[in-house]
Amino acid sequence: MGKPVKHVFVCTQNRPPEHPRGSCGAKGSAAILQEFVQQFEQRQFFGRFAVTSSGCVGTCGTGPSVLVYPEGVMYGGVTKEDVTAIIEEHLLGGKPVERLQLPAVIWG
Repeated sequence: MGKPVKHVFVCTQNRPPEHPRGSCGAKGSAAILQEFVQQFEQRQFFGRFAVTSSGCVGTCGTGPSVLVYPEGVMYGGVTKEDVTAIIEEHLLGGKPVERLQLPAVIWG
């Protein structure tokens, strides 16, 4: 496998339901990860792009969260239906999906 051009991290952190920060896992991130994996397999992207589940990326209140490197673009409120847009517009087209992109202030 070659070095991926872009790497997608899908937060799958789970916390107890009563936790004040919530969690991406409780908001359906497993389905989002599965959709990325399925589309990567169908399009034969492995080796060109990578997708990995991750623990907390710090944006619990705006989850489910997806982080794309090397650009460091953070997406929030991602749904399974948004995966195709992220792939088409960002991974293939090189332009982040503005409607899903969290503001740079999230990095502190």
